[in-house]
Amino acid sequence: MQPTRQQAWELLTEYNSNPSLIKHALAVEAVMRYFARQKGEDEEKWGVIGLIHDLDYEQYPDQHCTKTAEILRRHKWPEDYIRAVVSHGWGICSDVKPETDLEKTLFAIDELTGLVAAAALVRPSRSVLDLKAKSVKKKWKDKRFAAGVNREIIDKGAAMLAMERTELITATIMGMREVAEAIGLKGEL
Repeated sequence: MQPTRQQAWELLTEYNSNPSLIKHALAVEAVMRYFARQKGEDEEKWGVIGLIHDLDYEQYPDQHCTKTAEILRRHKWPEDYIRAVVSHGWGICSDVKPETDLEKTLFAIDELTGLVAAAALVRPSRSVLDLKAKSVKKKWKDKRFAAGVNREIIDKGAAMLAMERTELITATIMGMREVAEAIGLKGEL
């Protein structure tokens, strides 16, 4: 059984009520869908995994990824979906190394969506729609800016995907543009 987006959404909103976490899930979903289309992969599968990836974070931050695996198994989700979700925490809260393109992409873009969102919010437009990779790269250098974003993970993910940082940032922006309004980054253009 391939889980649907509706099933993922229902689980996500059952375990999460924080608007920031919901927006993050929507951003990651959109970027995963964007990458899936670029790579000719299963957009629905990639999107569902992106949407559900932080399922346990609000209620079980100290058991991140572990609780998600338990919850998804209880709901009889396929093991490859569970593995993909758990692998995004590799080196932080999981020892499951990303191996597939899907897993590597999720690992690479999870943190990056936060940096892109922060960079968009400090623009006069407060929008991702006119954001360029150059602006994100400028903010990248300031370690105090979006200090919670682990830039090493983003670089490690980019290397896994054999992508330049600029290329990864650009693709992430493009994916986030598709849901700009839903994630609060349509701004004032």
